[in-house]
Parts: sequence; C-alpha cells; structure tokens
Amino acid sequence: MPSNYVTYASVITALSGLAAFEYGRQMHAHVLRSELSFYIVLQNSLIDMYSKCGNLAYARKVFEIMPERTVISWNAMLSGYSKHGIGKTVVDLYNRMNTEDKVNPDSTTLLTVLSGCSHGGMEDIGLKFFDEMKGRRNGVDLSIELYGCVVDLLGRAGQLERALQFVKEMPFEPNAAIWGSLLGACRVHKNVEIGKIAGRKILEIEPLNAGNYVILCNLYACEGNWDEVRKLRELMKDKAVMKEPGKSWIECDHTMHTFYASDRSHPRKEEVFLKVRELSDRIKTAGYCPDLSSVLYDVDEEQKERMLLGHSEKLALAFGMINVSETKPIRIMKNLRICVDCHNFAKFVSGVYGREVFVRDKSRFHHIVNGVCLCGDYW
Repeated sequence: MPSNYVTYASVITALSGLAAFEYGRQMHAHVLRSELSFYIVLQNSLIDMYSKCGNLAYARKVFEIMPERTVISWNAMLSGYSKHGIGKTVVDLYNRMNTEDKVNPDSTTLLTVLSGCSHGGMEDIGLKFFDEMKGRRNGVDLSIELYGCVVDLLGRAGQLERALQFVKEMPFEPNAAIWGSLLGACRVHKNVEIGKIAGRKILEIEPLNAGNYVILCNLYACEGNWDEVRKLRELMKDKAVMKEPGKSWIECDHTMHTFYASDRSHPRKEEVFLKVRELSDRIKTAGYCPDLSSVLYDVDEEQKERMLLGHSEKLALAFGMINVSETKPIRIMKNLRICVDCHNFAKFVSGVYGREVFVRDKSRFHHIVNGVCLCGDYW
C-alpha cells in the first residue's frame, strides 16, 4: 500500500520532535520522489521539521515555493525564526504577512511575534507591537499568554521593576508561567529582591515543580547565600520533589547517544572525558574562562571546574567532535536550558576549531558559527 500525504506528514512531525535532521531530509526526498500533489498540511510539517532541526534555510525554501499558505504556514515559519532569536526577521515576515497575503493573523501569530522580539532583544519594538495590539485587537483577544510575553520581554531586557509593576497591573491573575518568567529574569540579572517575591508566588502555585526550586537556588548561589540554598534543598526533600536530571543527546551513524551530567555509563566514556579536557585546555589559550556561577554547590573553585566539565552538553559536544565529520555541523539536543558556561564553551570550541554547532535546548535554538551564536548571547 503506497504512502499518502497523511503518512508522510505524520512521520515528518514525529521526526521534528526528535530533531532528527538526516531522517527528516530522507523523508523529504521520499516525498519528492513520490511526486505527490501539493498539500498544505505536508508542506507545513516540512517547514516545522526543518525549523526544529535548526535548518532555517531549508524551511524558508519550502515556505517560499508554496503556491498558497494558511495561517499555520506563516506561524510555523515565524516560530522558527523566533526560536532562533532572529527577531528582526520575525517582524519583517509578519509585516509581509499583513501586506501581501489575505491570511489574517491569529493569537498564535501575535504570540510568536512578541516572543521573537523578546528572544531577539527587541524590547522597544515588542512593547510598541503590544500597545498596537491593545488598540486594534484584529478580532483576537489579548490572552494571558500575550501578557506573559511582555513580562518575559521586560525581564530579558533587565527592566525587572517595570516587569513586576506590569504583573501587578495585569487584567489577569498571574499564573506560574508569568511568575516563572520573572524569576528566571531575576536569576539572569541577579536581582535577589524581586526574585524572592516571584519565588514565593510561584512556590505557592507550583510547590512540586522542581525547576522553580532550582532557579531559586541558582539565584541565591549567585550571591553566595548558601544557607538559603540549603533550606530550599531541605524543603525539596521534605516535599519529595525530584529534579529532572539534565541530559543531552546526539545522533551519530543512525544511533542516538545520550549523556547525563558526569555520565560514566557510555561505552566510550574515557575517550569522551579525555576529549572534554583536551577541548577545555585548548580553548583556554583562546580566552575561555569557566563560569563558576553555573555550579550550585558550596565547594572550592577547582571542584566547581571539574563539575562543569562533566555537564552533559560538553560530553555530547566532545563526542560530536570525535565522531562527526568536519564538513558537517554538530547537532545536540538538551532537555533543559543550556547553562551559561556550556554556551560559552560551545562558542569557543566553534571559534577555535572552525566547527558549526547546533544546540536545541528546552526553550530555543543556539546556532553557533565561527564562535558567534545566532542568539546574540540573549536567551
């Protein structure tokens, strides 16, 4: 029985969730060889797959050759640029959508554009866009998610007092996502006072979410307040809250290799750890300095640096450096947000060794070429 467009779209959607680029490209080749008629659903799944695999050029090619597009087509392409932190292209594409196409934006479109401005460090444009939405509406209700995007926008820009005031004046009761966004911004900008306010609120709403405790611990650790870190860990223990272990994975020769922090289970563990140390020594000569604030334990600096070298992202990157051809990019998946030190480590490896590196973490993509990340170090 031959495959139809529904079969292909379903498989491609599944591959996009795994960020399995090579398999996704093979499925695209199958589609082309089958000479199927044009189906918007299938083209949309291809745009989504290539975007989630970090190849925006391929996604844009599919988008541009579509004879017609739905709002889902536009949203998929906008979301791809937004997740990569290319805010200017998000805004340009949205303006094009309004001027040349008969498709009306929906709430997802507006949310994606605001998110793109946030990830791209374009707070002024994002706030102007939000004010215009409040004035026009376009038949779309301003949801709590859109207000949450503004909180994220202000938080990422370091305007934490303004963000807190915005939360207080919202026409909605702030939810865990909004308080979590503000708490995350406080961690990045090391604002403990507002962080405490956001932390108390979010622990009231989600007392069993381990991620909230981790962010609060990180915030206190940055100022050296190890007593508060210890109290939070004891509270987690009392409530039986378990932190999800960080893991990274990389595909090589049709096999998925998964690494956990300080993982010793991989059959090539010794080779991988030696490669991590070799990479670290080499990039230190180019100016790399470990960011010890990424370690949430009250130990000496030497121990902190050893712990950083065991992060799963570094293990996966080292494995990729050993096994992935120099002509191909290294593609890594991460189940949590990449830490500042691992981000810096990947940038230096890319710059020193001339490698292209993709890291897809919990919230966005990091496309690193010649030591420069497309996110602009703003995530």
